[in-house]
Amino acid sequence: MSNNNNLPEIFETFAEARKKGFLTMKEEKDKGRKVVGTFCTYTPREVIYAADAISVSLCSTNDETIPEAEKYLPKNLCPLIKSSYGFAITDKCPYMYFSDIIVGETTCDGKKKMYELLGEIKDTHVMQLPHSQNKLSLEIWKNEVKELIKKLEEKFNVKITEEKLKEAIKLCNEERKTIKDFFDLGKLVPSPIKGSEMHEALHSSNYKFDRKLYMEEIKNLTDNLKEKYNNGEHPFDENTPRILITGCPTGGLVDKIIKQIEDVGASVVCFENCVGTKNFEMLVDEENKDPIEAIAERYLNIPCSIMTPNNERMNRIKQYIDEYNIDGVIDVTLTACHTYAIETEKVRRTVEGLGKSYLAIETNYSNSDAPQLRTRLEAFVEML
Repeated sequence: MSNNNNLPEIFETFAEARKKGFLTMKEEKDKGRKVVGTFCTYTPREVIYAADAISVSLCSTNDETIPEAEKYLPKNLCPLIKSSYGFAITDKCPYMYFSDIIVGETTCDGKKKMYELLGEIKDTHVMQLPHSQNKLSLEIWKNEVKELIKKLEEKFNVKITEEKLKEAIKLCNEERKTIKDFFDLGKLVPSPIKGSEMHEALHSSNYKFDRKLYMEEIKNLTDNLKEKYNNGEHPFDENTPRILITGCPTGGLVDKIIKQIEDVGASVVCFENCVGTKNFEMLVDEENKDPIEAIAERYLNIPCSIMTPNNERMNRIKQYIDEYNIDGVIDVTLTACHTYAIETEKVRRTVEGLGKSYLAIETNYSNSDAPQLRTRLEAFVEML
């Protein structure tokens, strides 16, 4: 794989959005910026920012490159893993292409084995994530944060100081608060924004490398939507059924699930998944702790299904059902994501225990099941 600052030949075939991604990233690389590709919300962005590098989320949300990936990976593997690897080997992801280093974490067995193959074509650093949230796990994870600091210092020939970490913590916390305010719009009845638009606004952050500018845009959008709401302008009425989405990441499923929910007459007001509300509620302690410990603690506490036990996810679902006036919960699992698939039973009990409707969907990035999903979503929304 080429790793210089030229665009790959395949560039000409791409859609506008991806072209924009390539060009923006190329401009940054031409300025001498260093780029760190990440896959998961467990990767501490504060450390990357403290190394004066750009953190980018790597493309892994459609089935375009899956046939290529399946030449090397089993067909019955999670589509997110296959898609991620497919984008790496085909040079079809601008961020993968321009990443100087990739940081992975052992969230699941499929990913950690895929990282071995990825390491053959890109410099890949894997953080060993413990799968429980206790004192011993925190010590292990603190050590992994230190190892990442050491790796980035060597890679980029920089010094990650305590001061730089503290600055990065402040920046990331400010961004989290800004996005949390934006997500809180979903608590208004009726919601002033469609769930698909909420998702799009968040996804656009992948193209914005000036974080302060991005925050400004989100703040303006939030203020604008509040003003419209106060003037009685909103895409739904007070009787529109209100949906919470939980489960696997929903990138790549917007058209098939979120937009179809809206098409059949409901409103997605809350995302309880790793790209949603919970990720922006959790701040890093700026005052009372050593920055490395504070970073480790915040990230280890993410309530993902790979943690055992994972009672905090159930607590969040209960909290959001109440705060967002939820009528129904849709639990989305990607094919072969075992931890989320097994956890659907606990989620169902939690949701139905509160007298709310629950629907579990297992899907992948192909559109072949879209008509069948629409029928199920229609029936679910009608029932509400």
